[in-house]
Amino acid sequence: MGRTRLINIGHLYGITEGLSPKIGSDLAIVENIENAYLDFEADRIVGYGKMSDAAGESAETYDVQGGIVYPTYIDCHTHLVYAQNREGEFVDRIKGLTYQEIAQRGGGILNSVEKLRSMSEDELFSEAKTRLDKLIKLGTGAIEIKSGYGLSLDAEVKMLRVVKRLKQTYSIPIKATFLGAHAFPTEFKDKPEAYVDYIIDVMLPAIAQEGLADYIDAFCEVGYFNVEQTKRIVQAGNQVGIHARLHVNQFESFGAIQMAAENNAISVEHLEVLSDADVEVLSNSSMYAVGLPACSFFIKIPYTDARRLIEAKVPFVLASDYNPGSSPTGNLSFVMSLACIYMQMLPSEALNALTVNAACSLGIENEVGSIAVGKKANVIVSQQVKTLSAVPYQFGENVIDAVFINGQLTT
Repeated sequence: MGRTRLINIGHLYGITEGLSPKIGSDLAIVENIENAYLDFEADRIVGYGKMSDAAGESAETYDVQGGIVYPTYIDCHTHLVYAQNREGEFVDRIKGLTYQEIAQRGGGILNSVEKLRSMSEDELFSEAKTRLDKLIKLGTGAIEIKSGYGLSLDAEVKMLRVVKRLKQTYSIPIKATFLGAHAFPTEFKDKPEAYVDYIIDVMLPAIAQEGLADYIDAFCEVGYFNVEQTKRIVQAGNQVGIHARLHVNQFESFGAIQMAAENNAISVEHLEVLSDADVEVLSNSSMYAVGLPACSFFIKIPYTDARRLIEAKVPFVLASDYNPGSSPTGNLSFVMSLACIYMQMLPSEALNALTVNAACSLGIENEVGSIAVGKKANVIVSQQVKTLSAVPYQFGENVIDAVFINGQLTT
């Protein structure tokens, strides 16, 4: 394959050779070149610079016509594999029921569990593939996918095998997270400790032996898994080399972040409720803080206090939380809009949180997350917008003209 050159780029954003997350005031810095070109060869970036400095020939050119180019998004928190949508709960929420009230009535996670258990692996794979195709066209160039709608050995393995098939089918980086501790299944409703034992003694060994999970997760929240139960699960994961990315502080703050830091969790995710002590722990740890504004938007709960975390120099990340109940979107351009409008993040901060920082949180910063020679040629080409700020500004509109994955134009 010859060289492909993108020409007449109005602004080429996201240039960094660094492999560390951007924190504090550096999060607002997005290096860019005006009136630029970008060269691909095979699946890698091989050069870039100002159009006036472009030399040599390429086998193929793509004229950006003054639009902007930036790295594809990286979604580090999704529940992409699920059985069916939950439109009925959407109506319940409009009528005034809370997330917790819907769950108590048999909705929420357990609703998805019942539906997923009855579906075949092939059916789940087909539906997940359709969703992922759509997300790639919307600019997602790497993704994390959780289990958690099975809550039994067979169903959780089924979900994670679907993720494994997606890894084998797609050329974008995909990470799998075992979330058996998403809720207590009906058969363990009155035996929570027995279910934690089942996760640790039955599910985790089988999943680890088959190499199905890159990470482990738990929904540490009032009414779900408490701090001590989550700690046991995290420590069991650590013992088999599967480290934690945890759902914490969505509705309550009760020590989960401290426990996560003490047990070497990679990230804590949600964080809609934060105490001063939580922020202090995060500022003195190496954990990533992941905000999920689409969830806040959809179920009308507080947004993660991004400004507070950024000022505390915590490595901050954004993700979609794509799932059928509380965030039925994987559109990361929309997530960027929400972060700017409701979390007071600058467009440059939001882009870094969705690219370089997200890549670092998933350990794929050598491959994706920025414009750098040697990294995968995964980039977004905009329509005729002139600056990065236009992406979140034009919320609800798709300003993406094209997406290149491994140097190939997606269709």
